[in-house]
Amino acid sequence: MRLLAVARHPYWDRPDPSYLIRRWPDLTALCLATLFFWSSLTPSLVPRPWYLQALVGGITAAIGYALGSVLAWLFRALVRGRPGERARARCWQVYWVVAPALSIRLISESAQMQRQLRVLQGLPTALTWHTPMIALMAIGLLLALLLVARGVRLGSAKLIRLLGRLLPKPVAFAVGAVFSTLVVLVGVRDVVFDRGIIDVADRIAEATNGDTKDGIHPPVSRYVSGGPGSLLRWENLGLQGRNFTGAVPTGDGIAAWSGRPALDPVRVYIPSAVPAAFEDERPFRAQAALAVRELERTGAFERRVLVVAGTTGTGWVNPNVAEPLEYMYGGDTAIVAVQYSYLPSWVSFLVDKEKAGQATRELVRAVRARLDALPAEDRPKLLVTGESLGAYAVEASFDGPDDMLARTDGALLLGAPDFSPASREIRRDRDPGSPVWRPQYQGGAQVRFAQFPQADLVRPPARWEWPRAVYLQNASDPIVWWSPDLLLERPDWLDHPLGPDITPEIDWFPFVAFWQTSIDMAVSYEVQAPHGHRYGTGAVDGWAAVAPPEGWTDADTTRLRAFIKDRKAAY
Repeated sequence: MRLLAVARHPYWDRPDPSYLIRRWPDLTALCLATLFFWSSLTPSLVPRPWYLQALVGGITAAIGYALGSVLAWLFRALVRGRPGERARARCWQVYWVVAPALSIRLISESAQMQRQLRVLQGLPTALTWHTPMIALMAIGLLLALLLVARGVRLGSAKLIRLLGRLLPKPVAFAVGAVFSTLVVLVGVRDVVFDRGIIDVADRIAEATNGDTKDGIHPPVSRYVSGGPGSLLRWENLGLQGRNFTGAVPTGDGIAAWSGRPALDPVRVYIPSAVPAAFEDERPFRAQAALAVRELERTGAFERRVLVVAGTTGTGWVNPNVAEPLEYMYGGDTAIVAVQYSYLPSWVSFLVDKEKAGQATRELVRAVRARLDALPAEDRPKLLVTGESLGAYAVEASFDGPDDMLARTDGALLLGAPDFSPASREIRRDRDPGSPVWRPQYQGGAQVRFAQFPQADLVRPPARWEWPRAVYLQNASDPIVWWSPDLLLERPDWLDHPLGPDITPEIDWFPFVAFWQTSIDMAVSYEVQAPHGHRYGTGAVDGWAAVAPPEGWTDADTTRLRAFIKDRKAAY
């Protein structure tokens, strides 16, 4: 009998309007939350595990509930009267029948869409997809966020009532609302974000920066920072600096691969904290000056190639980018990089993205000035490279792609984020008819984009002039496509034709696509190259196109690509 009564009246009316936490959900808001949850089940750029699907579902459902609550409030404010008890009961009955059944069906279908995406990106089709757990975790997250929001509303209401005893009601309401908003904003930003998430991330990163990876040892080469005669101590280079300098190939190792005599490569790395003797009120300029001193010490300006490498947030330089060029040129190379942070890239992007551009800009300026002081015939080729936030750092060092090519002898950039200035300019001004995920710029005369370099870099067949810039950019890379604009704007990368590893089931929904792409960034390394944020051995083909040494052949590129793929990187 009780179940029958609940079925006839499947909702609960609060006994008093003051019940702000203990009250039944609003039906309009719940319907919109459910629609948002359903839309979150569509695939995005890369396959995601079931627990991240639950996270996306819960967050987007909460956003839908908030929007639905606003719409319901506006309706009640503008329209007099409410539906009768019988009509309300019928609506709730329909919801309780349709929503659970359709949710289970759509969650099951989402597993099949994930399998299709995995096939496109070369992953096994086997997939664990816990339908009940996805639903329960999403509901739990929605309820938790709803309770927090209602708690804030209850606190605001009590504050306004308290102020109402001292001030006129309109003033009390305005003051209470503004104060509550400030408390929430300051609490989220200063307490939860700065002193919580960021502070914890900073402490972990600082501790990690002091470690040294197993198998990495102080260099014995005098051509490397931290080695004999260096202006920098090995202990002060930081984790990524020690990785970069402690894993440099030797001339003997390069010669064993090439069959020709080879030199020990030059690698210069400047940590974020420079020695006291080199400190300056302009820290990035001090880093750049020290870098030039180290380059002079190692004889870098006498090498055939000099590369300025932009680093990621932690200071990482991809060995799959650095080593191919060193093998190509028989070690007659110099690579220099500066560390502007030891934080993970996602934290650096949020709190000190500008540092990446400032530090690398000063380095490029200092190196360029030193090169210009040399006779033109004695200068090494100046190349620039960077991956992810490092690509942004390189782009931010120039006034657009034309300036980058005018001041260097070539560029190789991988997975440049959406906010990278030169990339944005190229995509905006791309030739008509070319997709944003493979833009053709000025007929491909000097700039070309590739996901599959062997095929993509020969298109278009028109003459490819020097100097050249190659962008390795996967159509499925969420690092490239993430932007706050996804909240309310449909992106160009969803226009047809879609990228080669993007499922046709993908779609854009307001707010939902933003959170899907945000979660995609967390799993963008879980796929294999060339998908997601994985670029594998693409740098081999990239360097072969940008700066091939004299006599270099396609067969050499193939052999080096196989070597880089099969060798085990030290870090």
